Amino acid sequence: MPRGRFITIEGGEGTGKSTQIKRLAERLRAAGVEVVTTREPGGSTGAEAIRALLVTGESDRWSSTTETLLMYAARRDHIERTVEPALSRGAWVISDRFHDSTRAYQGAAGGADPALIKALEDYVVGSLVPDLTLVLDLPVDQGLARAFGRGGAEARFEGKGTAFHERLRQAFLEIAVREPERCAVVDAGGDMDAVEAALWGVVTERLSP
Repeated sequence: MPRGRFITIEGGEGTGKSTQIKRLAERLRAAGVEVVTTREPGGSTGAEAIRALLVTGESDRWSSTTETLLMYAARRDHIERTVEPALSRGAWVISDRFHDSTRAYQGAAGGADPALIKALEDYVVGSLVPDLTLVLDLPVDQGLARAFGRGGAEARFEGKGTAFHERLRQAFLEIAVREPERCAVVDAGGDMDAVEAALWGVVTERLSP
């Protein structure tokens, strides 16, 4: 059986990733593709337990180094129990965040040692490179307004301040520039239908489902 495809959706807070993942999955299923949607941190029982530590509480609850270690512990469980089994049986996996988020959140924006992140990425992720990474881009003020508007307990990263989120946005854009064969930037400022159409256009052009 052919191996499935791995799509990751990245971007800052409030860019609409969850909505667009649901819509993209529906389009792929309509095209006859088995789709598994998942998220990070989380996506497996063990990783969801770690997620609760990472996304709740005060913004300074963990240092960026501790966050990095927790993220990669969660990521390993996610890969072992969700991502790899799905890809191996031929399903397409769409993940709300993956290793680029650690590079951006804990690394570029948070100041964690890039050498530590690279070492963990090499060991934990290995050769599991996404077939396509879609970066949803939105001005920070708009994204944070959306994020704070939805409320909920999982708001730890939203509280890290505007300067943090400006560094975060720039980091995602720089990743896309460095790896254009894998990444595509999509303007998330339009209405949901327009963003959906743009995402679908990239997926059909790059992966031909």
